Amino acid sequence: MLTTEEIEFLDSYGYLDLGQLLTAEQVKKVNDRIDELMWSEGENAGAELAESKYIRHPKEEGADRLANLVNKGSIFDVFYTHPRVLAGIEAVLGKAYKLSSLNYRAAKPNQGLQKLHVDWKNTVVNDSYKVCNSIWLLDDFTATNGSTRIVPKSHRLSTLPDEVMADPYDKHPDEIRIIAPAGSVFIFNSHVWHGGTTNQTDRVRRSIHSYFCSREQPQQIDQRKYITVETSQRIGEKGRHILDV
Repeated sequence: MLTTEEIEFLDSYGYLDLGQLLTAEQVKKVNDRIDELMWSEGENAGAELAESKYIRHPKEEGADRLANLVNKGSIFDVFYTHPRVLAGIEAVLGKAYKLSSLNYRAAKPNQGLQKLHVDWKNTVVNDSYKVCNSIWLLDDFTATNGSTRIVPKSHRLSTLPDEVMADPYDKHPDEIRIIAPAGSVFIFNSHVWHGGTTNQTDRVRRSIHSYFCSREQPQQIDQRKYITVETSQRIGEKGRHILDV
């Protein structure tokens, strides 16, 4: 599902633009469902994150969050089963991978800045990558609305941002921004330096992250704990394998 050139780019630079995998109609339906969940869950939105000991920052003041989307509607199935996404994950992690979490993040107006970070506790030895993410754009990502920044090739470094930058919140001279229309999907090796930027607009900037880990690692959201009978039956054997349930 990925060309040789795409796999080589992902390997070299640590990220890959998969293009628009969702239509405008699909994006609207997802956002409508997100709105329903934000309203129904209210102050408890994203509560599953706080229950996990494998998420370092379950609460983020500058962003709206939702978690456990696997069990909140079939509309979210595509986010962890799309063949091109899984091909990208496999290119980074190998065949032995599983979904770690499926979460929503929306940078609030005038907020959303994150320090450059990696999603692993230390650097990588011998290209043995443990985590890989995909970000699904539910709004156009622009230069002003809190789009994600990435430092290309940083997944191969032997240092972390906190170790070498005076302030990891600062702009890195080599960083690039994910600028693309709604419906687009980007894979990025989660060992690459990355982070959200400040949303300088008056509207939230929405996205969904389908985050994967190597098979032997604990999941951010324990899928076996939360899986419902309806979800298990709906997603079939392949889906259950991806969730490791």
